[in-house]
Amino acid sequence: MTLPRLSVSMALAGALFALAACSPSGDQQAAAPTQAPAPSQADEAAKKLDTYRQLVRINNDEMATTMGKEIVSRYPDSEAAKEVQQTLPDIEKRWKENSEKNRLQALWLYQVSPMQGGTQSTATIYSSQPSGNDRVRLVLRRHTEWGQHVFLYSDAGGFVCKANCTLPVTLDGKSTGIKAFAPPTGEPALMIRDDKAFIAALQKAKKITIDVTMQKGEKKVQLVYEVGGFDADKWQPLPKKGAKK
Repeated sequence: MTLPRLSVSMALAGALFALAACSPSGDQQAAAPTQAPAPSQADEAAKKLDTYRQLVRINNDEMATTMGKEIVSRYPDSEAAKEVQQTLPDIEKRWKENSEKNRLQALWLYQVSPMQGGTQSTATIYSSQPSGNDRVRLVLRRHTEWGQHVFLYSDAGGFVCKANCTLPVTLDGKSTGIKAFAPPTGEPALMIRDDKAFIAALQKAKKITIDVTMQKGEKKVQLVYEVGGFDADKWQPLPKKGAKK
């Protein structure tokens, strides 16, 4: 059965009217806001390059290194990456060297304080190995009454050393030996016999290892000291007793 021709025409007209109602007019299309184009990678790289240049200008090597690596990694074929690669290696090298220098210097503690009827000046460093509660102090001491000494001191207990003992030592990989003795007063320490020679060697070294035997269980331990950050100017000599000011 076919619909009357009039009914088909009315249905078609209704459909066209509905379509026109749903479609925006020409004015509406013109008024619709347009989205801003996404920034290109070249624009992003240029902005980060500007930040990199400012960090270099203020000598912030750590953040400049981080920003420079990001530029090279994310925009490897950009002009920004080409510029960064001209300076980044030297900046990163300088940052790593300064970071290591600061770390080594921070391992030392310098103090001047009253001590048993006099004044003492100390330069102290803890062993890097062992660490924690088992670490052992290496102390350089000048005292107005007692003079200059170098000794090891352990809070975990004393050392095995009868009268004089020779401790195996390496200075930047070169083996030698130093004579030491345990103090007769019973402190958990080992006194270095030739303090002057030891200090002279320490000032030229980056790493010192000392083999000792602990009293507790007669355990053999290798002490490792990263001494490259020692600053002799911070370990000030003390005036002799009775010296005029």
